[in-house]
Amino acid sequence: MINNKKVKKPLALDAIIQDTQKINFNMTSENDVGALLRTLAATKNNGCSFLELGTGTGMSTSWILDGMSNTDTLITMDNDQTLLDIANKYLGHDERLTLVCEDGDEFIQRIYKEQKKFDFIFADTWSGKYQLLAQTLDMLNIGGLYIIDDMKEQENWPEGHELKVKELLEVLNSRIDLSVINMDWSCGVLPCTKIDKGS
Repeated sequence: MINNKKVKKPLALDAIIQDTQKINFNMTSENDVGALLRTLAATKNNGCSFLELGTGTGMSTSWILDGMSNTDTLITMDNDQTLLDIANKYLGHDERLTLVCEDGDEFIQRIYKEQKKFDFIFADTWSGKYQLLAQTLDMLNIGGLYIIDDMKEQENWPEGHELKVKELLEVLNSRIDLSVINMDWSCGVLPCTKIDKGS
């Protein structure tokens, strides 16, 4: 397998990692996934709308921003203000970025009612992935990307979580409006593209 450890990282990433370690937050993203997010983000430009569900401390956020064009925008949400404070410290100056502290389900329900649409959605929390999946995918434009990770079994999974993962994979692979690739790579990444059901 090609080693991505030497890949160029976002400027803010090391500082974010240091502050993340200080608060003992260990639910962080892998650099392999980050590099993939940046590459996929770079395929969208000229005013595209990005959404990240589960900001954490902003590690994945920094990768996504690094791939976005100057005219793109990113909304990222988390329900933990302590984590968002770190993201805001290092990334909040970026005018393309909007940070939101809100319960995930309530946030999705709110923006769904507002008929928001996105060209890129990275769902890194239960909301938009295991909860309210249909509403989240409804907000994805045709040709848009929906990306999830942590699909490979991990030691910190709660009991029975593998069944939820299996059910989620079955739902995504059964949808006729998605082109899905199941990647047995890194922590288990699943990129999907929204397609026109009539095509």
